[in-house]
Amino acid sequence: MNTSKMTVGRLGEDEACRKLGELGHTIVERNWRCGHLEVDIISIDREGIHFVEVKSRVAPVSAEPEENVTAQKQKHIVAAAKGYLNSQKSYHYMAMDVFFDVVSVIFEGDRVDVTYFPQAYIPLYT
Repeated sequence: MNTSKMTVGRLGEDEACRKLGELGHTIVERNWRCGHLEVDIISIDREGIHFVEVKSRVAPVSAEPEENVTAQKQKHIVAAAKGYLNSQKSYHYMAMDVFFDVVSVIFEGDRVDVTYFPQAYIPLYT
């Protein structure tokens, strides 16, 4: 496996999309940008719209990938989500519940460990 950060990130997002699909999500966007802000995956399911941060690592890891979704990162994702929801394209999502999720992907040889953290955090900022 090519372990460059970009390759690991892209493969991790692929695995996250696969996992979300298995859970009934429809992927709406990948790597959606709002200026310098980005959301890795935007999906919808029967519960609502999900803004998903994907954290991918190659084993061994010194900390769990999901622990790297810091308060500052959360703030950026929330700002990007607001941009997405305020865009004309996503007008029909405004009536949906909004969730902020994290998917952790750890590659270890041929093994891939994907863990989904639904509603990983609730934004405290407005």
